[in-house]
Amino acid sequence: MTTTWTTKELDRIGAADELDIAARRRDGSLRNPTTIWVVRSGDDLYVRSYRGPEGAWYRATKTRHEGHIRAAGVDKDVAFIDEPDPAVNARIDDAYRTKYRGHGAEYVDPMVAAPARTTTTRIVPA
Repeated sequence: MTTTWTTKELDRIGAADELDIAARRRDGSLRNPTTIWVVRSGDDLYVRSYRGPEGAWYRATKTRHEGHIRAAGVDKDVAFIDEPDPAVNARIDDAYRTKYRGHGAEYVDPMVAAPARTTTTRIVPA
């Protein structure tokens, strides 16, 4: 089991505008993928639910904390880990503001505020 990203994977996914994410159901099958934003902080990748805890893809990750992602030619089974640390969340806020600043405040501001901030999820290879 690989629990770290390769430099190539981090570079490719971190530079991608979007990521397709699919949570694994109780029976092991994958849900339909949802396209979301992804940010990199150091050697980690993070996502947040624009709709906060009510986001369907986010709620689905709570079933098994497993799933699959696809971005920039990387196709990988992953695990989803909640990230409650305020210091990490501050870095993730900065990463969203920097990476997506060209999309406008109407899209970026909700990603760095509650309720989206409460859904910060680290994605690790499974």
